[in-house]
Amino acid sequence: MSHPTPYPVRLADEISRQLDQLAEHLTHLLAHEATQVIARICDPDHGLLGGVAHLVDRSSRFAKGQTERGALPAEVWLALGRAANDLAHTSADLEEHRETLQHASTQPATSAGKPPATASLVVRRHR
Repeated sequence: MSHPTPYPVRLADEISRQLDQLAEHLTHLLAHEATQVIARICDPDHGLLGGVAHLVDRSSRFAKGQTERGALPAEVWLALGRAANDLAHTSADLEEHRETLQHASTQPATSAGKPPATASLVVRRHR
């Protein structure tokens, strides 16, 4: 007799499926709609990125306990810890752009008139 799939496993599968759907939708949205989605994803309090960071942090804490019991190799715990830290840093990097994203997400779609001026891309990284 096979064991039924536990609810949390089904939930993780469903969330993963929905993330794939969201990514696909994002590629087809109008610019202002896509910006609204991105602003919500990056919202540090209620956004997707913060939720994933929290989930990976919890997973790392669980893995630490399993590592201490000898059930998981230390490399698994360490990799989850690094992932949790990276996500936290990414969330912090995006936090400085929160207001810009929120403002852009509330702007109406641009008319067919003059397109907005393009901006040169600047790469800067600070941690």
